[in-house]
Amino acid sequence: MIFLVLLASVLMASMAIYQYNEEAEEYHDDRLQRKENTVKSQIEYQLKTKTTFPIVTNKIPNIFKEKDFIYELADVHNLEVKLYDFEGRFLIASNASSIGEQTDIAPEKLPNNILEALQNSIDKRHITKTTENGKIIQSSYSYITDPKFKPLAILSLPYVQDDEIITSDLNEYLKWLSLVYLFVLVIAIALAYFLSKYITRSLKTISEKINQTRLDKQNTKIEIENTSHEISALVTSYNSMIDELQESAVKLATSEREQAWREMAKQVAHEIKNPLTPMRLTIQSFQRKFNPEDEDIHQKIDEYSKTLIQQIDTMSAIAEAFSNFAKMPAQKNETLNIVEVIRLALDIFNEEYIEFTTEKEDIIANFDRTQLIRVMTNLVKNAIQASVSNEKPNIKVNISDNLTRINITVSDNGIGIKPENKTKIFEPKFTTKTSGMGLGLGMVKNIVETYNGSITFTSEEHKGTVFTITLPKNPSVG
Repeated sequence: MIFLVLLASVLMASMAIYQYNEEAEEYHDDRLQRKENTVKSQIEYQLKTKTTFPIVTNKIPNIFKEKDFIYELADVHNLEVKLYDFEGRFLIASNASSIGEQTDIAPEKLPNNILEALQNSIDKRHITKTTENGKIIQSSYSYITDPKFKPLAILSLPYVQDDEIITSDLNEYLKWLSLVYLFVLVIAIALAYFLSKYITRSLKTISEKINQTRLDKQNTKIEIENTSHEISALVTSYNSMIDELQESAVKLATSEREQAWREMAKQVAHEIKNPLTPMRLTIQSFQRKFNPEDEDIHQKIDEYSKTLIQQIDTMSAIAEAFSNFAKMPAQKNETLNIVEVIRLALDIFNEEYIEFTTEKEDIIANFDRTQLIRVMTNLVKNAIQASVSNEKPNIKVNISDNLTRINITVSDNGIGIKPENKTKIFEPKFTTKTSGMGLGLGMVKNIVETYNGSITFTSEEHKGTVFTITLPKNPSVG
């Protein structure tokens, strides 16, 4: 509304200025025409009754000087009167003191373009406009004739346009127009303000409700009375959306709970499967190598029993963590001989191509025995699976340490990791194998990082992979 008022005021002012300019042009044209007609009438009268000279072109200066006729014309009409012959040569002017005198106002000769325009015009009249000192000067050129209507000379009347009165009227009009539109603008602003407050009151309520809408909380419906049909339709649509949103929230919550249980079930199944595999391998090895007459039978039975008990303890920890909805299994700080624990973890594997080396037989650190066994079991198991297709598989496990940290490497000469899979290798549920759930390496990474350690790898496709684990000797479990 405010814009329309401003636009209307600008348009009105523009139209007024344009109209005044048009009227000013028309006024000056008509005034020059009237002055020209009056001057020519007086000249015709002078030629008919008051001159004693022959009425011919070369006598024009004498005729107009007779009884100061040309000066009288100029004084009466407040114009400079100039006369030229048909070749454009100057004859006489009201501002010349003698016949044939050249002045700044009356040039020696008319330009050819003016003579041609005058000859070619239908009414034998030509108008030119020039600007001098900021003022517009119109000059009319026409023929004067003798009593027998035969052309005698060319009459030139320069006319200075005086727009002072018209400009004053225009300024006065624009002043009053500005006051009127300023008053209208103030009324429009006030009216627009109250109308917008009335119209947007309902919209503001709806906007606030929409901003407060959340998927995770109970949302209230909008109740607005005495509104327009459009606002009512909007409120109805919003309330319907709230009902649908509530239904979607219930379905989403149910789906999220189901998904969480499925993910937990997958991880529990994976965690239980890890100790079951070495237990099965241990029992099969025991069956194959059992000899009652062996002198070391009791020592071997003791080692097999320790291995089985460790795996059973791991499964118990998983079951306990699952039943308590805690992370699996609970991590502890135990003072361990890392070399001994890893050697025991590797004993469950029957592959003869697994090599274990260590710089020291005793590397003491604080760690969780069960977690360390799970880490090594996962890494070695993955290395075995990656090396199946190699005719001469080789897996190396190495331990080294310094004053504060332990380095464990597991390397193989298997199929390696494709470049496009390197960024996904530790992601949960990512796997390149036809079996398994892809939770192993993600779990290993979580365990290592919990103990403020790190795990990295280097791999070359078809040549093998090296995993490196760096652990602090005295970690602060996070």
